[in-house]
Amino acid sequence: MEKEALNMNDSPAKKTIALIAHDGKKTALVSFVDSHREWFEQFNLVGTGTTGGRIAALGLTVECLASGPLGGDAQIAARITEGLVHAVIFFRDPMGKHPHEPDINMLLRQCDVHSIPLATNTSTAHLMVGNRGFGSNPLSVSLNVEKGLGLSTINFIRFSDGLPFG
Repeated sequence: MEKEALNMNDSPAKKTIALIAHDGKKTALVSFVDSHREWFEQFNLVGTGTTGGRIAALGLTVECLASGPLGGDAQIAARITEGLVHAVIFFRDPMGKHPHEPDINMLLRQCDVHSIPLATNTSTAHLMVGNRGFGSNPLSVSLNVEKGLGLSTINFIRFSDGLPFG
């Protein structure tokens, strides 16, 4: 199946999710996307080279950029700064060495700078998929530490509709 190109301006009301995976994690990401296909169909999808192509082979529309080592991670980071990417699912191989590590770090930093939800493994990706969307502004954040007991309790961010990403 051929990759289907998508212009980011085609659906301005739709949010965009970037999909990236290191070589040893590509199969896991493709499997994850396939098992949550209905959820992913409601978003514009953009991916780095091979990862995007493998996800497009599932029948989903994915805009495929350059592969990570050839600048794909930097392309996605640039789109984050432009407000064109609203969430990133990046199944990383933390044990491997990557020649484009500076680009990877830049991408992760831009997610932090622009408060973009970032899932780097299956567990965090499940949290992202389990919510209804993206874009709510947090109303409050509280951290409550029980002193003397060695226990920490974090009260999660409350969003305007009561759900994260909602």
